[in-house]
Order: sequence, then C-alpha cells, then structure tokens
Amino acid sequence: MLVGFGLPVSGAWAHPDAVRRFAVHAQELGYHCLWTFSRLLAGADQDVDPVYRSVLDPLVSLAFAAAHTTRIRLGVAVVNLPFVAPVYLAKQAATLDVLSGGRLDLGLGVGWSPVEFAATGASTERRGPRTVEYLEVLRTLWAGETGGYRGEFYTVPAGWMLPRPVQRPGPPILLGGSAPAALRRAGRLADGWISRSGQDLSRLPEDIATVRSGAAAAGRDPAAVRIVCRGVVRPGERGPLLSGSFAQIRLDVQRLAEFGVTELFYDLNWDPLVGSPDADPGTAVRRAEEIALALAPGGS
Repeated sequence: MLVGFGLPVSGAWAHPDAVRRFAVHAQELGYHCLWTFSRLLAGADQDVDPVYRSVLDPLVSLAFAAAHTTRIRLGVAVVNLPFVAPVYLAKQAATLDVLSGGRLDLGLGVGWSPVEFAATGASTERRGPRTVEYLEVLRTLWAGETGGYRGEFYTVPAGWMLPRPVQRPGPPILLGGSAPAALRRAGRLADGWISRSGQDLSRLPEDIATVRSGAAAAGRDPAAVRIVCRGVVRPGERGPLLSGSFAQIRLDVQRLAEFGVTELFYDLNWDPLVGSPDADPGTAVRRAEEIALALAPGGS
C-alpha cells in the first residue's frame, strides 16, 4: 500500500515555510504523495470543526509544493465540483499537471456545506447526473477534442484547450462520497474513490465492496480501481483505527491494506493541536514533524 502525507493547509501550521518544509521532507522520507482539501468559507453562524475555519486553496498550495519538489505526487481530496465551472477546473488541473511534470491526482466531490452552495450559486439538485457530465467535460477538454460539448447541465463551445496535461488521457480522477450511489459511481466512472475524514475505518470493507461492485457492473476491472483513504491519525490514547501508539497505528495501516485500501495518507490537519487556527504554530510544526518521521514509509 502506498503511503502519503497531508500538506499543511489548515490552521496554525498552514504557512509558506511549513508548506515548503513538509513537502520537501515528505519527499525525502519516501512518502508517495502529498494531499490537500478544499473549504471555501465558514459561515458566521455555522458550527464547523476547527479544521475548516482557516484553509488554504488546495490547488494553489499544490502548485507551491510542486515548485519545491521533483517526484512526489500531488493530490487534492477534494475539489467540490458544484462550486467550480468544469472548463475552469480543466485549465487549472492541466496547468498544474504540466508545471509539476505529470504528478497531479484530481479528487472531486459534490459538496456538503449549505453556506458554500449559497455563496457560489450552485444547485444541490441532481448532483449525480451533474457529476457524470462534469467528468465528460474534463476528459473532452484534456483530450484536445475541438467539437465542444453540449449536455443537459454544461455547454462548451467548439474550440481547444492547450496545453494538454502531461498525463494521458489526463490526470487521474478520484471521486469522494459516502452514499451507496456515490460509491458505485466512483467505481463506474472514476480512477478511484477517496474516503472522507469522518469515515468509520472499520466499515471500509463494505464501502470498498460497493465501489468495486460499481466497477464490475460497468465492465471494468474492480481491482484496478484505486481506494484512497484519508488517515486521520490520533497519536496517544487508543481509540478507533489509526489511534494510539505509533506501533498500534502501523498495525492499523497493515489492517487497512488487508481491507483493500491501495493508498493511505496521514492527514494531520484534523489534529486540533496542528490544524486548529488557535494552536501554537511552533508546537504544531514540531508535533507534525514528530508524527511524520515516526510514521514514514519503511520506518520501524
């Protein structure tokens, strides 16, 4: 199983020096990939976790990390597609793929925050069919087809978008979501599925089976669908999977691999001592460095 690391994008440790520092260090430690997530804004009266109160833009952060690294892959989990026009995201993703030398993994979700839907004027209706068309637009533009696209929700005039992404036919697309329909859709349409931060990891086998059943129903190889797990680690007292001592967390990683997870990334943005805007920046960085080193791939 491939192991990655969540880039500093939330709270006290999300500052330029830490983004550069952890991107470089993660590459040196042998982590396979760096990951970000998206949050546009928190409502004044919205009750959200501290991790969502101060968040850097995910693609800009990955571009910054790309400039300081050479081989580690760069992923976003996820951009919420209702809030961004597909032609705009296609250009952003292609550009980042070009500038990084073909290292981007593009995760997409359908959104959940009513505040963000209101702020962007997006619709909450028929998100499944919209997702299908959205992916079709991205792939049409990345392919360099000049005939445009006309669907129920999106229209792209005839033309072309250059330069094309380095990766062909385009950056791998991963879909989030936890409802059975979303899981099957990921298996049917995407290169993989990404679990959410609040996922009960002990129930992953059921969700993975649903994703793979969607792939099989579409005539795809279920084993070829990537299963990416956001690992919210909780060093200290033993509780759910990925909590407790570093040795216990490593054993949990092995268990997740047995579940069928193909990629895991440790996301310390959900640690309140790291990803909260109220945390002490120096303490946050030191804690994150300790965890990153202790859980590095190949470590003991």
